Amino acid sequence: MSRLRLAAASALARVAGFLLRITGSGGTSAPGKILLALAPRAIEQRSARLERGCAVISATNGKTTTSAIVAEIMRADGATLVHNRAGANMAGGIAATLNDQRGDFGLFEIDEFWLPGLVEQLSPRSVLLANLFRDQLDRYGELDQIVERWREVARSDAAGRIVLNADDPLIAGLGDEANDPIYFGIEDTAVGSTSAQHASEQACCPVCGEQFSYSRYFVGHLGHYACRHGHVARPTPTVSASEIHLSGLGGSSFTLTIENDSFAAELAMPGLYNVYNAVAAAALANSLGVANEAIIEGITAASPAFGRAESLQVAGRDCSIMLIKNPAGANEVLRTLASDRQSHDLLLVLNDRIADGRDISWIWDADFEQLASSGGAIICSGNRGTELALRLKYAGVEGQRVVVTPNLGEALTAALAGGGERLVILPTYTAMLEVRELLVSRGAAAGSFA
Repeated sequence: MSRLRLAAASALARVAGFLLRITGSGGTSAPGKILLALAPRAIEQRSARLERGCAVISATNGKTTTSAIVAEIMRADGATLVHNRAGANMAGGIAATLNDQRGDFGLFEIDEFWLPGLVEQLSPRSVLLANLFRDQLDRYGELDQIVERWREVARSDAAGRIVLNADDPLIAGLGDEANDPIYFGIEDTAVGSTSAQHASEQACCPVCGEQFSYSRYFVGHLGHYACRHGHVARPTPTVSASEIHLSGLGGSSFTLTIENDSFAAELAMPGLYNVYNAVAAAALANSLGVANEAIIEGITAASPAFGRAESLQVAGRDCSIMLIKNPAGANEVLRTLASDRQSHDLLLVLNDRIADGRDISWIWDADFEQLASSGGAIICSGNRGTELALRLKYAGVEGQRVVVTPNLGEALTAALAGGGERLVILPTYTAMLEVRELLVSRGAAAGSFA
């Protein structure tokens, strides 16, 4: 394809993006789709210009947060980023990012299903495969389908270095397909449990087919596992976290070990799941040859992305927004809330639009029983708010605490009137975007994800 054709297509895509933004129609993916329609090899051509190459991140949970931490690490290492930080993680979003931004290093979070094709076009230096949980079953089907697609990536010559979660048996085995993989994980057994959560996947040994035996569970099916017959065991991680201290919504601290060196790390993000995100980010940076000092500096500087445990002031109240979208993620958010010392009012917003997943049966696998012993008002909203209230009833939450308010603006106002020390909003994905629009209109949030 000629440079002239690519330049013309790029210009048209930028004009389309500008028009979409000024009309309030977004503009994160549509310009990229236009670009690809006019210049099908645009991703390959644009990414080839990145002087320091690029890296790719995929996971069911934590892609955006892990990417945000990696971004801070790479900035500490002197990189200027081309980064889809708004979360548009399919082909259109990647193309638009490459077209609109200038930098020397590309950092791309990519949708699980789109990963193989985009890796072939991007030829990244490293690919991070951080976790796999049940999510949007109506779209993806069972996890085996994603595992097989990711196996293509592990085998691919275009993928560069593969970085894998040693604690996730669904993907750790992909290291057998890869050349010199790097593993990361958690070594602090004190923050785990000897019993599985209800939402844990039942991972099995690929040799004998029997379920793995666990000595410790951390998040869902992530943990320390081995085949009962000795066929397969958890790989030893190169990058790991130990001596973990979780401070509720206040963040966490831990010892980060990279190969043979250990460092004290502070993370301004709550929950064990965010420790996983930080260790994954450190492992990816290590695979890229980033110095350990820059890794620690980046982890310390990282702050939550919008809706991912972000804290802000709304109408004079402390407020946190924590995305929930599948059982494993919801359970970790609920566990974090249960460990926090402040009293909370809750606004739970459940939608079933395409980006959320039409199937909301996952709420019955999430451990909402953890809310039964807490205090504070609970407002349920979203187009499936009534079903969420029913789930809370079966979870043992007192009926007088739960109010269904379908209109999100009215629900937010009602939740802000509660008497708890902090309002915590737990939205699904499209609900998170709607909450953001409300907060922008009320002057409590910035008007851009950038």
